[in-house]
Amino acid sequence: MSRVVTCSNKMDQGRYRYTLTASFGDVHIPGVFEPHFTPGEMLALGVFEGKYLNDCQDEFPPEWFETARRNRTLASDAPDVQCNFFKVKSRQSLRAWRANGWLYGPDNRGWFQWYCRYYCGRRVAGVDEVQMKRWRSFKRHYGQVVRNCPKNDGADGVWCRPKQRQALLQWAYPCFD
Repeated sequence: MSRVVTCSNKMDQGRYRYTLTASFGDVHIPGVFEPHFTPGEMLALGVFEGKYLNDCQDEFPPEWFETARRNRTLASDAPDVQCNFFKVKSRQSLRAWRANGWLYGPDNRGWFQWYCRYYCGRRVAGVDEVQMKRWRSFKRHYGQVVRNCPKNDGADGVWCRPKQRQALLQWAYPCFD
């Protein structure tokens, strides 16, 4: 059963609609796309300084944002690095994303917006493959953390490579290994 979603956030302003055609949460493709975190887990842990998709809450499951609010990982006004799990700035501006050509298809906020929509069941031929390829290319950062950080890292609340770990979290990769 498919369902049409009309986006009413600041950037889409009701002009973008999509159809959910896959099952909610059906995202894992062995060897191709195996995200470690769900979008809700990512928001609850603290990503993008608490200011990502805040005006898109009607589009996604309310529990994603309810848990993030309880965890104080959503910023109310300006971006706040204290909302990030590793308490470091680890994102670039939307302007930088545009300048670098990192926005693909209808997702004008980048990879995480694509992932949220994909997780909910939207499929876009061509765009999905590009985003999964971008996700796979991020794996090098996971290897660097595993190679360079001790096994008991974070036990004292201090993490080795916190910016890289925050970036891994924001790409749904394991970041606590």
